[in-house]
Amino acid sequence: MKSTFRNVLIVLSNSLNPNCNHKSSISLLQFRRIAATRDSASLSPPSCFRNACVRLMCSNSSSSTVADIGAYTSYYSSMENQFEDFRRRLEESGSLRERIRAVSLEMESVTRLMQSSLLLVHQSRPVPEVLEKAKVQIDVLKGLFHRLAEILQECPGQYYRYHGDWRSETQTVVSLLAFMHWLETGNLLMHKEAEEKLGLDCTEFGLDIEDYLIGICFMSNELPRYVVNRVTAGDYDCPREVLKFLTDLHAAFRMLNLRNDFLRKKFDGMKYDLRRVEEVYYDVKIRGLITSGDSSGDQGMQT
Repeated sequence: MKSTFRNVLIVLSNSLNPNCNHKSSISLLQFRRIAATRDSASLSPPSCFRNACVRLMCSNSSSSTVADIGAYTSYYSSMENQFEDFRRRLEESGSLRERIRAVSLEMESVTRLMQSSLLLVHQSRPVPEVLEKAKVQIDVLKGLFHRLAEILQECPGQYYRYHGDWRSETQTVVSLLAFMHWLETGNLLMHKEAEEKLGLDCTEFGLDIEDYLIGICFMSNELPRYVVNRVTAGDYDCPREVLKFLTDLHAAFRMLNLRNDFLRKKFDGMKYDLRRVEEVYYDVKIRGLITSGDSSGDQGMQT
């Protein structure tokens, strides 16, 4: 029983003042000796021993211990407030990202409809008829990009933080618009023209340059197939026109100092598109199937 009381005293003293000094350690040893001499006396400690315990506990409850507790409480409170702020920000960001992804899914659905319409151009359908059906979706895309701009207005300066959530869809949209523009005019869709078609404003919510360039590379992937199908349908002048366009486009891309990234890989793929069109043009020319007015076009491509 007395040994148990001594253990309780030791634990109580250490809990009140774990960094006790040498003086308090001596007092503790003295209390142990007093307790040892009273082992055979009675089951309850004497009053002088109880008073000594009280004095020890009072001396250990110093002002430094109170200050340490106050400092720890303040530290824990500031840490808790910080992570509470993090939790709120992450929830707001997650909610915003979900809204952006919902718009991106609608964009993906619209681009699939446009692609299915433009595929008919490879089946020798009249180009105006194909374009009329695909152009209906441009206004829908314009409205979706407008919704994206409104969402991003809630977090100014955070454009590139969420850009990846609609980047792929934007590149696909640019490739479809560029292909449609080429079918109409035979020329490249400029960056500013693409922004106007989508109702974008470069000062607030614009078309990223890399997205535009990657979309143009996607468009070039469609031209070799178009050339083969047009030649099969009897249009032997198409290879020369496409070859001139791709040659000029490839030369323009050569002006860019591209890094070893996704855009560079897509540009490298343009070289193979150009080679396939050259092979088709060569086959048509050596068979004498092109019209007699192609000499000027050949000279233009050589220059």
